[in-house]
Parts: sequence; structure tokens; C-alpha cells
Amino acid sequence: MDTLQSGSDVLFILLGAIMVLAMHSGFAFLEVGTVRKKNQVNALVKIICDFATSTIAYFFIGYSVAYGIDFLQGAESLAQKNGYELVKFFFLLTFAAAIPAIISGGIAERASFYPQLVATALFVALIYPFFEGIVWNGNFGIQEWIGKQFGAEFHDFAGSVVVHAMGGWLALGAVITLGVRHGRYGKDGQIFAHPPSSIPFLALGAWVLTVGWFGFNVMSAQTVEAVSGLVAINSLMAMVGGILAALIAGKNDPGFVHNGPLAGLVAICAGSDVMHPLGALATGAIAGALFVWTFTLTQNKWRIDDVLGVWPLHGLCGAWGGIAAGIFGLQTFGGMGGVSFGAQVVGTLLGVTIALAGGFIIYGGLKATTGIRLSQEEEFLGADLSIHKISSEPGYDK
Repeated sequence: MDTLQSGSDVLFILLGAIMVLAMHSGFAFLEVGTVRKKNQVNALVKIICDFATSTIAYFFIGYSVAYGIDFLQGAESLAQKNGYELVKFFFLLTFAAAIPAIISGGIAERASFYPQLVATALFVALIYPFFEGIVWNGNFGIQEWIGKQFGAEFHDFAGSVVVHAMGGWLALGAVITLGVRHGRYGKDGQIFAHPPSSIPFLALGAWVLTVGWFGFNVMSAQTVEAVSGLVAINSLMAMVGGILAALIAGKNDPGFVHNGPLAGLVAICAGSDVMHPLGALATGAIAGALFVWTFTLTQNKWRIDDVLGVWPLHGLCGAWGGIAAGIFGLQTFGGMGGVSFGAQVVGTLLGVTIALAGGFIIYGGLKATTGIRLSQEEEFLGADLSIHKISSEPGYDK
């Protein structure tokens, strides 16, 4: 029976890892559909190379930073209990690799290729696992302190703050350090829009992410015994709330509509295991409206050239999700309880602070040493030709 149980857990978490791995193709196609045609190849290559770099960084350094476990031992030892620790690493790696995948959308169309891979390695080896270990492994006694101060530890079941807010606030530092794309804003206050190159690709990316998200959230239980149907239903309701809110707030804009489910799912990650479905619906709806409003504000008023709006989508909606768990997770609002509003605010602010500081430090250091963006001529030509020496649809001699 023990062998059957451990084997079932391995299969369960392996399926979750595969579903979240598939989400990375969603990140890729969401970016492919949003950027201009001359940057589509670069979007695809960035995501897959970021994943490979993340794997190396997390295997050799990041996983040990977060959990104190390394794999520098014999294969016989690694295979114990059906290799559960290995597939758990695979599952958590797909979360870690989401950090550079999120950042990729913000810095699209003007970032240099290899300096970004260096940033990816540093984020996944050091910055992300530092906060991951605090929240999900109790490192440094910070969770214990929060619990004593507020009556409950910081609760983030599937990563609204640990993954999404972390990625979004790291991206903000990257976007500001890089600067805006040439020609995006005029000297006299004009705003020159760069419309998406392919709404179908954008929609495909959103659908792949949405489907994979149920592996992201539900399989965060990590064992068969701990799986909860409540997490699945709450994810569904938050997704729906995000879609409908983005549809209304975005005035039928397809870009907003297809980012709506993502906003809702980002926000529900933290409290998906403790909220009532109506609380999840409200959480997702607020996130969908928040994304539309803040995306418009940052692009048009503040002139932050965040191409896919990853700071509003992941940074702000992720932070909202962390706080929402401390509201709709309370028994007063129909939740399971066991959470504290104060703890959720403190934990969220801690994650935001670490990510924002990390983003500015790492990108600032790379900017001062290697440089982090394409030249104006390379940007005008497009990252596809400038970096990869090919366009998305090469011409052929007739």
C-alpha cells in the first residue's frame, strides 16, 4: 500500500508538472500574438531558452536555497519512494521558470538576448527561491513571526504572491530600467499604439494558460490525499469573474477579454483552498477590472512601456490575490478561516519589496556592465532579424 500511495503521488504531481510546463507555450503564444510581427520569433526563442536556463539554475542552486535539498548524490538514492522528490522538483521548477516567462512579456521588442538569460539565471537561482523558501518552507522564521503577530501565517496556496506578484514586480524594475521602445511616445504628448500582430495567437496563448492553470492550482496540493475540489471550482469561478469584468471594463476589446481569465486566475492562486466560490468570483472580477484600469493607466498616463501589461496582470493582480485571501478566506465571508488579513498584507508587501529591489539591482547591474537593450537600429529592424537572423515568415525565391 505504501508503494501504491507513493506511486500515485508521483503520477499526480508529474501530471501537474506537465500541465504547468504546457503553460509555458501559452506564455510564448500570448507574447507572439501581442508583439509586432518582426519580434515573433524572438518571443518563441526567449521562452524556451529561459526555461532551459531556469532548469539549470534551479537544479544546481535555487531548489537548495528554497528547500535545502540538492541532487548531488547517487541515482539509487534519488529514486527512493519512486523518485517523488525528483518530480516535486520538476513541478516546482515549472513555477520558478514562470518568473522569466512573465518578465519576457514586459521587456519584449527591445531587450538584448544573452543579458536576459543572465538575469533569468540570477532570478531563478537566488531571488525567487529566497522568497519561495520563506513562504513555503518556513525559512528564517519569518512565517513563525507573522503567525505570532497576526494569529496566522501568510497564506499563499498556489503562488499569487510567491510566483505572480514576484514575477510582475521584478518585471517592473526591468521595464523601467530598459526604457520605452523607440517611437512609442512622442515628444509632444502623442501616444503611438503598436497593435497586436495576431489576435488568434494571443487568444491561443490565453487558452493554453487557462487550461494549464488548473494543474497549477489544483496540483499545488502535491499529493493525492490532499487534493481539493474546492480549489478547482474556485479557480473556475475566478476565471469567469475575470473574463466578464474585463469584457465590461475593456469595452469588448479582445486583448482585455483574453487577459481577463488570466487576471482572475492570478488572483485566486493564494486563497483558492480557503474561499467560498462566491468569494472567488468576486476576487476574479475585481482582478479583471483592476487589470483593465491599471493597464490603461500605466500605458497612457504613466508611460510605462510594459508591452504585455505584466506588471498590472501579475504584479498588481497577484498582490490583490494575496490580500484577497485574507478577506474572502475569512469565515465572515464564507471562507474556511485560518487566515489573517494582517498576515496577508505583511506577506504580500514583503514579496513586493524583495521583487522590486531585486529587479532594479540585477537589471541596473547588467545595464551598467553588459548593456540590456538592442540598439535603435536593431530595434527598428526587429529582434527576429537582429538576434536570430530570420523572420517569422521568410521569403522564398519564386
